[in-house]
Amino acid sequence: MKLGDITLILEQLAPLSLQESYDNAGLLIGNRDDEISGALICLDVTEAVLDEAIQKGLNLIIAHHPLIFKPLKRITASNATERIVMKSIQERIAIYAIHTNLDSVLNGVSACLAGKLGLVSTSILAPRKGILRKLVTFCPLSHAENVRQAICNAGAGQIGNYDNCSFSVAGKGTFRGLENANPFVGKLNSLHTEEELRIEVIYPVYHESNVIAALRQTHPYEEVAFDIYSIENEYKDAGFGIIGELPQAVGEEDFLRFVKTVTASVCLRHTAFTGRMVKRVALCGGSGSFLLKEALAASADVFVTGDIKYHEFFEAENRMIIADIGHFESEQFVLELLHAELIEKFPNFANFISGVNTNPIHCLS
Repeated sequence: MKLGDITLILEQLAPLSLQESYDNAGLLIGNRDDEISGALICLDVTEAVLDEAIQKGLNLIIAHHPLIFKPLKRITASNATERIVMKSIQERIAIYAIHTNLDSVLNGVSACLAGKLGLVSTSILAPRKGILRKLVTFCPLSHAENVRQAICNAGAGQIGNYDNCSFSVAGKGTFRGLENANPFVGKLNSLHTEEELRIEVIYPVYHESNVIAALRQTHPYEEVAFDIYSIENEYKDAGFGIIGELPQAVGEEDFLRFVKTVTASVCLRHTAFTGRMVKRVALCGGSGSFLLKEALAASADVFVTGDIKYHEFFEAENRMIIADIGHFESEQFVLELLHAELIEKFPNFANFISGVNTNPIHCLS
């Protein structure tokens, strides 16, 4: 198994273009042409995790959090990150991070937690903007349907639960083939007018290379005319957090005790009970305080996340409960997702969830 085959699957699951600007997701150590014997999946790459990979004979570590996050100015084994980098290179162990890009996909980190809590009718709490592009191209009538179908098959034309979405309008295109041209229609050095269709489709940016390749492969013209526009509409299949509902309303304390049990949270911090039943739940794996306003706007009864600061608890204003279950606790279930994804795509490939608890936070009971 080539490393590049595995990273391709991971990047189809969570395209790198969805990572935040401050992030460092992707292949951090390794060569995509390397042969991979097996993978170890973890939230954090620690020295204990690296030793576990060595002991198991695995030469790929897939982590949620990037090992290399801040720029390394030197590698002298003066801290854990530098020691892991040195040892992983010496042992020829590749390291891959799938971080905020996996946070952003519809079935990513937050969806894993939502599934464990039994939420239904789920959707992304804060859909992303700036992800969509519009492709406009001009095609002779004889080839218009083939071109339209090809670019839709390549990832364009998906809007919610609808696919093959496009818009076409007829018009006339003009061109004159010069001396070195090889025109599909018309004669050299003569102005030609062709009945054409203007075809418009939208697509998420991570499909752009495939969409443009399909356009060029199926369009009959030697020089393919097309425009690409940035679209500011929300893209509901990418973003942060999840909003959903419980199958039945439950009491506030009962719900928080259920969350604590499911996530094995040793310290669940929360705001005061409001006296209302819990039906509508918002959540975000990891550090989700930036979504507090969105959770309130979505009329959530409870917002479950990690890393809430003292003053941020006041933002609940008795309109909902804020429940901080811990960063590790809110993200841990994504390891099962990665494990299942690799098994589905590569049934004979050895991949294991790390047995090392990398949670750096401990609580006295």
